[in-house]
Amino acid sequence: MPAIIILGAQWGDEGKGKATDLLATTETIDYVVRTSGGHNAGHTIVVGGEKYATHLLPSGILTPGATSVIGNGVVVSPEALFREIDGLVARGVEGVEARLVVSANAHVIAPYHVTVDKVTERFLGKNKIGTTGRGIGPAYADKVNRLGIRIADLFDEKILHDKVEGALDLKNQVLAKVYNRRAVEVDATVEELLSYAERLRPMVADTSLMLNRALDDGKTVLFEGAQATMLDVDHGTYPFVTSSSPVAGGVSTGSGVGPTRIDRVIGVIKAYTTRVGSGPFPTELFDADGEKLWKVGGEVGVSTGRDRRCGWYDAVIARYAGRVNGLTDLFLTKLDVLSSWERVPVCVAYDVDGVRHDEMPMTQTEFHHAKPIYEYLDGWWEDISGCRSFADLPTNAQKYVEALEEMSGTRIWGVGVGPGREQTLVVHDD
Repeated sequence: MPAIIILGAQWGDEGKGKATDLLATTETIDYVVRTSGGHNAGHTIVVGGEKYATHLLPSGILTPGATSVIGNGVVVSPEALFREIDGLVARGVEGVEARLVVSANAHVIAPYHVTVDKVTERFLGKNKIGTTGRGIGPAYADKVNRLGIRIADLFDEKILHDKVEGALDLKNQVLAKVYNRRAVEVDATVEELLSYAERLRPMVADTSLMLNRALDDGKTVLFEGAQATMLDVDHGTYPFVTSSSPVAGGVSTGSGVGPTRIDRVIGVIKAYTTRVGSGPFPTELFDADGEKLWKVGGEVGVSTGRDRRCGWYDAVIARYAGRVNGLTDLFLTKLDVLSSWERVPVCVAYDVDGVRHDEMPMTQTEFHHAKPIYEYLDGWWEDISGCRSFADLPTNAQKYVEALEEMSGTRIWGVGVGPGREQTLVVHDD
């Protein structure tokens, strides 16, 4: 039975929450699963005219009847988790904790991870990565270095104390001797982490076992990506990436569900391109068009509050995302933002020091030097936010979508023409 992946096909902020929400409201979705990242993610969903932002919680938490799962590949800040839960409850969302399951093997973001993240970024100065400063990278570093704390460790005080002590042994020397910061107290850290244990306990389970049994029983499981393909630690614009694997392959390791069980992989992609933080961005605009995209698109990060850098659609990146993820479909968002341009440029290839590249350049240096080669498509002036079928779109808007589908090498399954649930057009309904 269906196991569906929804992930970002650019640098994040593509509208994955909207795509997830659409599937969860048009089909019977039994489980919505996060498999990577932490509360550095941000999904915006508009329900009944109300705007909701989720960060650590799967966006399926807003869908009654669906179980939301935080998988083993996620790094969890208990403080951020409870703050987000309490925020939804305060707004009248019912049954949040009863519909949330957290993997016992998910790693914990401890307070010292946040400290290390912030002081490291300040130390790097102009060479900073552009992290959110929320401890995501240091938590993943500890995981790989086998110094991590897992959710299950919060229920065993002795193991927790030993692990915190081991993690802080070197970190405190670095904080004091390199960054001139005060050492972190082991006992105080353990006490804070233990304070979350009892509230967490009813939510914790072997989520790999649960999800595989659900698929065995014919349930539908939706895996919701965080961040995006171009931020993947292996396949993104390294080193300006996140510390986890938000591509389709990362779903299996981050959930404990094998790749042979995945039926469909949907890449979410904007009708133009945005990026938050540092790193190369070939189609980035520094002119009036860029400012207009930023203003009309409301391009401010949901999780960070930082302005997003804006540029035209990049079909090279779309083809790359299709390849490394094995995409079956694209979901195109924010088409309405492009209304009122006479012509809309689309990047179809790169010029790298006089050499044309139709696919992603192999090296970091080449990508830094990449200049976009554009094709120009006719624009449209009509407001399309009220369109409710693909046929309702102006002819040039339809042609734009069809051209992107051909250039990107993956069929476009749906199109977003606004933030609301009802502002979604199905292009291919099979």
